[in-house]
Amino acid sequence: MTIDKVNLAEAFATFHDHWNPRVAGDINDFQVKLVKLDGKFDWHHHDVEDELFLVVSGQMKMAFREREVIVGPGEFIIVPHGTEHCPEALDGECHVLLLEPNSTRNTGNAETDRTRGMLERLG
Repeated sequence: MTIDKVNLAEAFATFHDHWNPRVAGDINDFQVKLVKLDGKFDWHHHDVEDELFLVVSGQMKMAFREREVIVGPGEFIIVPHGTEHCPEALDGECHVLLLEPNSTRNTGNAETDRTRGMLERLG
């Protein structure tokens, strides 16, 4: 096993599509995923998995049924399992690092055209 660092800017430059997370690393039963957001995603929740969204560049709005939270570069938000949410990129493309259990499906309880099965790995 080779241990190496990940340069986030270089990693994000390797793909150009949106709402298609890539696995950048594994931590026990968790994965570090990188995703580019553009526009609004689908409302969904995760029955058992909590999710951490760390904004690397751009701005994201995390909508909840009762409120909205704006998350900027260098900020993160944790969405507890069972909480319905809808991420949205504001003012163009937004780069986000996700930390979540490896069992987490990107659309949670919702089945949409954005649902991904096996995720691609970076590098």
